Amino acid sequence: MVRYAAISTFHVQQKWQSLPLDQCILIIGIAMKHSIMTVNNKTDNTDKTEQSHPAQSNIYKTPDMVVLTRSLIDAYDKAAPLFEKYLEKYGSSKGFEELINQDLDPLNIRESYLNFLDSIANDPGKFIDLQSQFMHEWATLWQDSIANFMGAKNERKTVIEPEAGDRRFRAPEWQESALFDFIKQSYLLTCRWMDKTVNHVDGIDEKHRQKLAFAAKLFSNAISPTNFVLTNPEVISETLKTGGENLVRGLENLIKDMERGNGDLKIKTTDYNSFKLGENIATSKGGVIYQNDLMQLIQYEPTTEKAFKTPLLIVPPWINKYYILDLKSENSFIAWAVEQGHSVFTISWVNPGPELAMKRFEDYMKEGIIEALEQIEKATGENKANVIGYCLGGTLLTITMAYLAKKQQADKIASATFLTTLIDFEKAGELKLFLDKEQIDQIEKKIFEKGILEGKEMQQTFSLLRANDLIWSFVVNNYLMGREPFPFDLLYWNDDCTNMPAAMHSFYLRKMYLENALVKSGGITIDNIPIDTRKIKTPAFFLSTREDHIAPWKATYSGIKKLSGPVEFTLAASGHIAGVINPPSKNKYCYWSNDKTPDDPDEWLKSAKQHSGSWWPHWQKWITRYAGKKVLARKVKKSIEPAPGSYVMMKSGG
Repeated sequence: MVRYAAISTFHVQQKWQSLPLDQCILIIGIAMKHSIMTVNNKTDNTDKTEQSHPAQSNIYKTPDMVVLTRSLIDAYDKAAPLFEKYLEKYGSSKGFEELINQDLDPLNIRESYLNFLDSIANDPGKFIDLQSQFMHEWATLWQDSIANFMGAKNERKTVIEPEAGDRRFRAPEWQESALFDFIKQSYLLTCRWMDKTVNHVDGIDEKHRQKLAFAAKLFSNAISPTNFVLTNPEVISETLKTGGENLVRGLENLIKDMERGNGDLKIKTTDYNSFKLGENIATSKGGVIYQNDLMQLIQYEPTTEKAFKTPLLIVPPWINKYYILDLKSENSFIAWAVEQGHSVFTISWVNPGPELAMKRFEDYMKEGIIEALEQIEKATGENKANVIGYCLGGTLLTITMAYLAKKQQADKIASATFLTTLIDFEKAGELKLFLDKEQIDQIEKKIFEKGILEGKEMQQTFSLLRANDLIWSFVVNNYLMGREPFPFDLLYWNDDCTNMPAAMHSFYLRKMYLENALVKSGGITIDNIPIDTRKIKTPAFFLSTREDHIAPWKATYSGIKKLSGPVEFTLAASGHIAGVINPPSKNKYCYWSNDKTPDDPDEWLKSAKQHSGSWWPHWQKWITRYAGKKVLARKVKKSIEPAPGSYVMMKSGG
């Protein structure tokens, strides 16, 4: 699973690795020479206005191939110890077996592929039809491309275009150059053929079809022409401008990333030195008023004279750190909620090591939410709170509410807000493809040996779900263009990953993703109490995002039918993070609301009303019903340490 996205290009890389490095550079040099000729031809055809500027060819620096080759070989020599370390790790029989089991088949795809071959054998006609269509499209592309090469620009035709939002082919050469237009379209045709073959061939079990479709998408993303020097016009142009220095810098960046990963590739996605917790990120003022083994409870200082009587508790997921809700002041949900007059508290989960391996899901409930509610009562005198649960934090909140309802303590939570939260895991999206029984067995074997699921494992899995954005764009930027990534607070947070205790994570994977037990009455037992979500009568607000790849909105919508109290469902544009962290001041995206909640989510959306901008004010209007009257704002009386606290500073190893 860890290196799956890179495995897809392994065979292509092997062909290059079989050549001496100086021959590889010579091939690149020939391609650059051809590009220089193309540039000169363009310059010759410019009009008088364009000729008044310096000739475009003067922008480029003809590379000294001897110097370039020597620089790359020197950089390669620096990388040799890292490659040796990689071979030491995976070169043994045990290491190689681990590589085969986890990296070459992380989706447990063998069975799915055999099922696919059986379906073709049983019904070859459909496959032959798809092949014929593919060959016809290729013939059309070839015919049109020959005309384009011959200069028939007025007759230029397009067989296939990139999908809207595909940023890989934005460079003008992909449209203006007959060569690169042919490369682009041939790639897109092949991707479409793979997708159709998987999704349109009959007789495949749906579970296997989804796995194959996801694997095909990973493979097609990996072999994109934008990911290779000789088929990316922007990289060729940069190589010409710098005389190949970008390739040297790129190899140096690759070495640094392997050093950071201790022999494994850990791609740098932002400038880590640009951010420091408590100084320019996670800056909301407050103090840690309580801590135990699993969490620190932060109370924030008020910024208004008066505040709502009922305090607000935020329960973030412990898969990531809480400050996604407090990045910078201009996009901090926590700071905004304080400004609206809420007495805000948030849980900052510990980044666990092996010593917490046996912490269970119910420990997160009892030492997390329930303990936080008790400490909030001590701090404010209020015996109830409005509670927000984000992602996994929302799943924990659901279980806690059912638990409290069974114990006749449901009134401890005045209202519940669920941000991109799964309660029903039946259609939990692409992440579920990693979590069938065989895969969970492998994960459990690994995590119980270590005591934890290392944060990097979860991070890399999430990256695979958006490989073009979180993997390949940085491969191009860092290694081919030889550039440093842009400072971006969201990606800094994304790389600040956390570990998972083995016992808790095993329970979560089996009971939620494998068995979908939370939606079954008594399907799970927490602290000797059977959980039934239908006992929850607390008012609830659900916020989902339309492009969510972790908690698909239609799956989260089904959760509203598992509770018995009044429910309001709101759908925001964008994805799992950007759709949630969308302050009103940005005036971005939109959201949909609907007073009715039919069983079918598509029916809900069809009759929903679209609103421009952020969903935050819409939620504020809803939460005010349960926030109580205004009282004198509560200041932090006594704290262990200032916010953001020490738990959030703890880094995952590796």
